[in-house]
Amino acid sequence: MFLGTHTPRLDEKGRLILPAKFRDELAGGVVITKGQERCLYVFPTPEFQRIADQLRQQPMTHKAARAYSRVFFASAHDEVPDRQGRVTIPGHLRDYAGLGRDLVVIGASSRVEIWDRQAWDTYLAESEDEFADIEEGVLPGGL
Repeated sequence: MFLGTHTPRLDEKGRLILPAKFRDELAGGVVITKGQERCLYVFPTPEFQRIADQLRQQPMTHKAARAYSRVFFASAHDEVPDRQGRVTIPGHLRDYAGLGRDLVVIGASSRVEIWDRQAWDTYLAESEDEFADIEEGVLPGGL
């Protein structure tokens, strides 16, 4: 499970050093793709495969599933982190997420998310009030 918030920087070659506490679980390979709210999702390869299997189970006649699959898979980039725990974020994904040099990398349970630092700060400021009010609807029965 991925937890926590980290603030790495993107280097001049578009590489990100993964947080040390995430490296073991991501060492076998990652898939980076477009996420919601203009962030990037980073999945360990087995988790990406699980999601791909779920998407394949959707009927081809399901318009929303086709549309989601097209963007999700077409934008995906797979690679194995180097010995220093670095991954390269392709230009089209950096552009999608509006990534500058300063990033925020968060653990989001089964995935890692990469955000531009300013975009994350804005998202968090807008979402924290809602967070206090939505627990009951998200977790049936509450905590």
